[in-house]
Amino acid sequence: MLARFFRYYRPYRGLFLLDFCCAILAGVLELAFPIAVNQVIDKIMPQNNFRYVLLASLGLLLFYIINTLLQYIVVYYGHKLGVNIETDMRNELFQHLQEQPFEYYDNQKTGKLMSRLTTDLFEISEVAHHGPEDVFITIMTLLGAFILMLQMHVQLALATFALIPLITFALVFFNKKMTTVNTDIYENLGEFNAGVEAAVSGIRVTQSFANEAYEKKRFFRLSELYRQSKIVFYKVMALSSSYNYFMIRLINLFALIFGAYYTIKGELTYGQFVGFILLANVFVRPIEKVNNMIESYPKGIAGFKRLTEELDKKPTIVDRPNAKMVQHLKGDIAYQNVSFAYADHTKVLQDISLTIQAGETVAFVGQSGSGKTTLCNLLPRFYEATEGTITVDGIDIKEMTLASLRHQIGTVQQDVFLFPGTLRENIAYGKLDATEAEIIQAVKLAHLEAVVRQMPQGLETIVGERGVKLSGGQKQRVAIARMFLKNPPILILDEATSALDTETETVIQESLNSLAKGRTTLIIAHRLATIKHATRIIVMSEQGILEQGTHEALMANNGPYRKLYDAQFHEPVTV
Repeated sequence: MLARFFRYYRPYRGLFLLDFCCAILAGVLELAFPIAVNQVIDKIMPQNNFRYVLLASLGLLLFYIINTLLQYIVVYYGHKLGVNIETDMRNELFQHLQEQPFEYYDNQKTGKLMSRLTTDLFEISEVAHHGPEDVFITIMTLLGAFILMLQMHVQLALATFALIPLITFALVFFNKKMTTVNTDIYENLGEFNAGVEAAVSGIRVTQSFANEAYEKKRFFRLSELYRQSKIVFYKVMALSSSYNYFMIRLINLFALIFGAYYTIKGELTYGQFVGFILLANVFVRPIEKVNNMIESYPKGIAGFKRLTEELDKKPTIVDRPNAKMVQHLKGDIAYQNVSFAYADHTKVLQDISLTIQAGETVAFVGQSGSGKTTLCNLLPRFYEATEGTITVDGIDIKEMTLASLRHQIGTVQQDVFLFPGTLRENIAYGKLDATEAEIIQAVKLAHLEAVVRQMPQGLETIVGERGVKLSGGQKQRVAIARMFLKNPPILILDEATSALDTETETVIQESLNSLAKGRTTLIIAHRLATIKHATRIIVMSEQGILEQGTHEALMANNGPYRKLYDAQFHEPVTV
């Protein structure tokens, strides 16, 4: 765990050494003041020469100026080091999340992932900055002060040091306790964030069902769980800080009582006695820092622990070592004895074999749950087939790099996701380096020109979160426009018009027909009227492929397709 944590320091060795060395030097200079006071009282003051006192004070002033500069370096550059490491961890986690397949996100809550990217990593910055230097300086200051105390008086130093084992025990005990508590806090915070994200995203549904009271009750329950875990944390922290406060004051008390005793006995000079009291204060300062460590370090440790747990979840769909980058595919697709089941062993597809020619338009129909969408999602490897192989142009898709394979496939879905930016940015997402002429051409091909003219700022109009300012038909046309920019040889249309009214559907269908020209197109549809033009229609059920053929041939067969068609277009006769 420690080796893994210190790996993040490697890019910032220079920054770490600067911070670490300055912190150590500052700690050493802190030990100079008690010795200087000792010398002033015992050697300079008896000479009754104030000039020597002023010279000694000027020397101390120089020490303080140097220490002030050192403190600036430690605080600024140390925190800069911590923020750099925190940012690297966050970037690594984000990249890791982007590599995860669809099935991973099927079992995750967005709010919990957001919590891992933000809150979990906040305290890591403090640990990364203070961790190594605090531990080293604490040990060094304790040993340095103890050695100087021993030189003044052995028995007095040992009496003062006697309470350290009790404080060390408390440090280990409370640190372990608070790390466990913080892990629970982060877990509850993840659930809380997930609840907030769901409540805000679903506010329209909540209000349409007038379920505000129910959502408030659910929110209060999540908030209470988080509150309780924080209270437990602060209870443990209060016990820790109170215990350490008492131990530290006992050290000061021991130094005062035993110091006075040995001074009265004549074994210590007054200068040594005052110097010893000051050294005792330096001695307890790192112990007081331990209190802060116990509060902040468990948070950072718990956050880093959750980070490593997440990073250890390796993506199940990755490039093979010898995977090759494909530049352009024609679109000949073959499914050979393909089966698929989720991680919980729920079977979706069983022994599917299917061949699709380049340029062919193939429509998949059937009842919900028959595996139509899953079959298409296996092609860009959003999910991985459990058995069998899928080839494009005779090449196993597992032999291609994921990025190059997905560049060759475009997907237009029923639920279009738009980013919270401008209309232009969402269209250009299909080709990030698209020219203005290419964007305008895509707008034209997607029948989006009238929509752009109606917008107050045209292509610069902000579409709102998830495109909330656009209608369903407008969002579909944006999705089609960015697909024209991507210009893939293989196209998947996943119920792209099923949620639209008839008039809008007709316009969108024209755009989709234009988009499908010259491409291998896989259509998933419930509205059978939209797929009559398909080269081939494949009827699926939970048992697999029931039949396939053209619309006319399947209607003539009088089989499952005919039953679906009649159920959709012919109302039952009432008597």
